[in-house]
Amino acid sequence: MSPADFTRPASLQGAVDLGARKQALEAQARREAAAAQAASGEAPAAPAGAVVIDVTDETFSTEVIERSMRVPVILDLWATWCEPCKQLSPILEKLAGEAAGRWVLAKVDVDASPQISGALQVQSIPTVLAVFQGQAVTGFQGALPEAQVRQWLDQLLQALTQYLPPEGEAPEGEEAQQPQPQADPDLLAAEKAIDEGDLDAAAAAYERLLARSPADPDAKIGLAGVGLVRRTQDLDADAVLRRAAGSPGDVEAQTQAADIEMLSGRVDDAFERLVQLVRRTSGDDRDLVRRHLLNLFDALPPADPSVAKARRGLASALF
Repeated sequence: MSPADFTRPASLQGAVDLGARKQALEAQARREAAAAQAASGEAPAAPAGAVVIDVTDETFSTEVIERSMRVPVILDLWATWCEPCKQLSPILEKLAGEAAGRWVLAKVDVDASPQISGALQVQSIPTVLAVFQGQAVTGFQGALPEAQVRQWLDQLLQALTQYLPPEGEAPEGEEAQQPQPQADPDLLAAEKAIDEGDLDAAAAAYERLLARSPADPDAKIGLAGVGLVRRTQDLDADAVLRRAAGSPGDVEAQTQAADIEMLSGRVDDAFERLVQLVRRTSGDDRDLVRRHLLNLFDALPPADPSVAKARRGLASALF
């Protein structure tokens, strides 16, 4: 049984098996990579594009958000009059060259592209932000020496190890056949609890695993799925959807409707509902909707096409 195959309430018959979706996507990706390599007779290529790029307000979505779905993008926010920027930028460019495509440096002139710096709430420059899969994950301000920048990058890449290929291997290369590691005891405990219908025990097991391995993909998907079932198990699906249809500004109704759509397999509808709600709301309501959407993302693999599409939509709504 997959970590995300949950016991579902009768009112939500036909719900999507998130674990099966994950496995199908992974299998499809392997088949497509193998077919492409067989057709070309060549080894898969490294990600296309330069390792240092200039980004503007108009190209931010494509060059940063979409690119970050495949590889970390390091934003260097600078200006021509900024002396510390002149010290930091050459260091970043040098390290980007050494990384050879493991990450991409995106340079943003804040004077020429004020919308980007405004949306990111940049208070001073130089500012450096790491963007991965559509989200700013970490960063720093000021001109750090090369050794500290290297250390920061090493820590970043280590934190993203679960989602990146080994160093020296093309990100979309054919997967080598390797022995499968033994399943984690807490993962097994979570699956057993789900089989028994004990969502509290399953959540506790996933949380223990995440405390030890914060980036574990199965635990993240499993915990998000448990939360999804918990939130919907006492809802009348038809009543919630009718309420949401008549109250487009009702944040509770809209988030509950998105949960029901998600669990019933209408993933794109759920994501689009919340992206549009982000556009219509502000302040605390907007942040609540944003966080709810990110939680739904966790119920699927990061490489799921629906997640990638919705992340781009969320970035557009926010920025």
